[in-house]
Amino acid sequence: MLGGIVKMKDKVMGNKQPAKKKQPHQPVKTVYRSNDVAIPDDFLKSNPADAQPITHKPIDFKNSVLPEYDGCYAVVLDHVLSPSECTQLLKLAEDSVMDEDKEAGSSWRPALVNIGGGYEVEIPDYRKSERIIWDNQEIVDRLWARMAALPEIRDKLSTPPELASDESVGGAKYEFYRVNKRLRFLKYTPGQFFKPHCDGPYGETTPEGDFVETFITVHLYLNDSQQEVGPNVDLVGGATSFLSRDETRKLDVDPKAGRVLLFQHARLKHSGDSVVAGQKFTVRTDIMYKMPSFE
Repeated sequence: MLGGIVKMKDKVMGNKQPAKKKQPHQPVKTVYRSNDVAIPDDFLKSNPADAQPITHKPIDFKNSVLPEYDGCYAVVLDHVLSPSECTQLLKLAEDSVMDEDKEAGSSWRPALVNIGGGYEVEIPDYRKSERIIWDNQEIVDRLWARMAALPEIRDKLSTPPELASDESVGGAKYEFYRVNKRLRFLKYTPGQFFKPHCDGPYGETTPEGDFVETFITVHLYLNDSQQEVGPNVDLVGGATSFLSRDETRKLDVDPKAGRVLLFQHARLKHSGDSVVAGQKFTVRTDIMYKMPSFE
């Protein structure tokens, strides 16, 4: 659990007790629902006019400012989506938000922090951005098919790369299951950030009774930053930074439309740097693996 929650006692004024108000940053039980959005048949299945070949660049921690992460898995894929596909995906996400879930007509709500048990809480001094949650297996399956067209991805991620190639449990190995259907779209405006943390695993039981768990973060950037493309765009800042334990050294991955950053949950401390100018749009999900069976 992150931080502590202080509950304010109701004040009694004479014989009259004021109506209870929702306290700021109080844990809430979250249930996410969405409109049934029609996904175009060719979306992420065909190459639009602005598409380019996907490139694959592993992060070489051993020869970086973070050699202590040698052996950890992280890779940058560019051009997974074209700029026009990024714009289309963002529009589909906004269309997925039900009217009754909007505030002041906006599809975006404050990003919360998971504290377990189905509860989340707003902690703005730790995480400050806005978010849309959209569960859509079709979108993530198409995204995976595009990434898995690269043998370096398909073969490497058939089992969790953070485990040694010969590591198993009871003689059985973890196997790729699918990409998590939960898409977490994020919007950062100037001064917003996500402080240092490590991503945690999420597990669930499939309809077939198998237990699956996440090992790999999938982070897709939906717009360009000046660090990557120069001064003709608005976004400044907003890098995903891998950090040393004492946070004195860092390695930045800057936003670029269609770029995907894949990295293991375990060990890799990172942050979402503050946006200096413009807006940053990203979407995050995970790769799930089937746990070994002992039958």
